[in-house]
Amino acid sequence: MVSQLEYLETLLNVDVDHMHPSVAKSLPFKPHDQTSNQLIVNEQLELPENQEIFKQAIAEYGDKGWEAVLDRMSVLFCAKNIPNIQGRVLLQTSPFYAYDKDKVIAHARNYAAEFEKAGISRDRFCIKVPCTGPAMNAAKVLNAEGIRTLGTSLFGLPQAIASSQSNCLYISPYFNEVRAHADLKLWPNVEDPATQHTMSARMIHILETYKRLAKETGKEQPMVKSASFISAKEALACGEMGCQSATPSAEVLAELMKTPADKPASKDARPMYSYLTVGPTPQRLLSLMKVDPLAAADWDGKLASTDIDYLKNNGEELEKAIEADPITKTRLHEALELFKGGELKSKAFIEKALKERK
Repeated sequence: MVSQLEYLETLLNVDVDHMHPSVAKSLPFKPHDQTSNQLIVNEQLELPENQEIFKQAIAEYGDKGWEAVLDRMSVLFCAKNIPNIQGRVLLQTSPFYAYDKDKVIAHARNYAAEFEKAGISRDRFCIKVPCTGPAMNAAKVLNAEGIRTLGTSLFGLPQAIASSQSNCLYISPYFNEVRAHADLKLWPNVEDPATQHTMSARMIHILETYKRLAKETGKEQPMVKSASFISAKEALACGEMGCQSATPSAEVLAELMKTPADKPASKDARPMYSYLTVGPTPQRLLSLMKVDPLAAADWDGKLASTDIDYLKNNGEELEKAIEADPITKTRLHEALELFKGGELKSKAFIEKALKERK
């Protein structure tokens, strides 16, 4: 028998949602991508072991302001970890820019310039962009320039369709709301997350819609990089659903590693994922297409239409859809506020160093 982590790797690409090299190195295989956010960056920024490169960044970038220093440090943390992963390192644009298309574009381009300076090519990084109307319009511009993006802070099908329309490489639906990690009373701790978790229906809505769009258009859709797990069972559920990758935290990775899988792992090589050739969704999950435990009370049972242009007028239709869905509206706001808090901690840490330098 193998561990749950090794079994999960036979179902999808296992990433690390952590920037410290020790996490990636602790796995029994080389993880695929490394994701991050403002909280994860801030954690690395304050580590004693990183203070020497921080001093160098202050000396080189201090005259440009705290944001330039933060972007530089964020990329350097990625550079430290890139030998330990197979694929891409991911950084997130500022949550303060979530509703400003031009600022999202400028921030992503600055990241790209810093990655180039660090010797990291465009096929080895990806920029996380929040799934708001303006930011998804920014993502369309960036993807056209060859700066690939991931649609993040995603909680509903309209956001996923908008991510497809902006040609994102990935999306990251949050399996749990961000508050549930600190307040477990908010966590749907169910026996079978694949069928019983309140977010599972929306995950299936997204995956099935992407499969249909791929067949109708002949065009690949964003790969689903599932996120925000509290338990190992939730990551395994996303493997059963057909998600292409999962980004467990260090804690969930540890739980997966220490727990034996209850079924043997296939020894066959997993084929490269394609929406055009992927197999059917497990029969026991198909009933989720007809339900949505998170829907508003007046939901008519119809899924979001793929005929709507969610990007026009700076994302006006996407903003309408978010406003009409209390769950997405609330959880998107809470995620952005959480990441703002992480960025503000980094700002204070850097500004203190800048002041001391003077």
